[in-house]
Amino acid sequence: MGLRVAGLRATVENTEILRGIDLVVEPGKIHALMGPNGSGKSTLALSLAGHPHYQVTAGSATLDGTSLLDLSPEKRARAGLFLSFQYPAAIPGVKVANFLHAARQAVRPGSLAPAAFRAMLVEKMEILGMDPSFMGRYLNDGFSGGEKKRLEMLQMAMLAPKYAILDETDSGLDVDALRAVGESIGSLRASEEGRHAGMLIITHYPRILKYVTPDVVHVMMDGRIVLTGTHDLAERIEREGYDGIRDEVGARA
Repeated sequence: MGLRVAGLRATVENTEILRGIDLVVEPGKIHALMGPNGSGKSTLALSLAGHPHYQVTAGSATLDGTSLLDLSPEKRARAGLFLSFQYPAAIPGVKVANFLHAARQAVRPGSLAPAAFRAMLVEKMEILGMDPSFMGRYLNDGFSGGEKKRLEMLQMAMLAPKYAILDETDSGLDVDALRAVGESIGSLRASEEGRHAGMLIITHYPRILKYVTPDVVHVMMDGRIVLTGTHDLAERIEREGYDGIRDEVGARA
């Protein structure tokens, strides 16, 4: 069981970005993947999700024993993988409620009757502290950064994935929005479905980890995971930055 990545290598426009990633995210555990800009964190997320511009050239990725690399992006989502984008797209003319219903139907066809879907939507919005008027707005159109990220948390709650990858959810957020998103993740983790889900939080800064405590922290540099530890590792990065990690890894090599 678990989201298991072994020896994964991937290229973008014929340039190798991932140079052999080994990673296991267990059910019910929170992993943080940290690293400087350009280290390959988002490439890993998009490669696992099946983005067509990212070509996996070696290695494997499985979700509870099912090979993700053999599946189309939509089938990966149906298998239980969720990706929260760093920069969610705006779609004027598509209401949030309609988008969420379509997303739920695409991933879990026929699992909820319309009345049950509405009841679930109201419940999840209450858990996340979201105003019901949110549902009548167009998808991410005119949304603040914090609103976009909270909508992603609502989408995750409605889809109830087995494993969620949150790609720089803290990007561009002020302190209040960051706290709200962190509390949203905590609320989802406390729900019946959420406590069993595995989660990979990808971040450049350790700010969001003040609100969501990871079980495991990984540091990624130059397309490889170079160090793994506990939450103390994130605190060390907060104090020292990534230069100390790079020096330590270089000294061991």
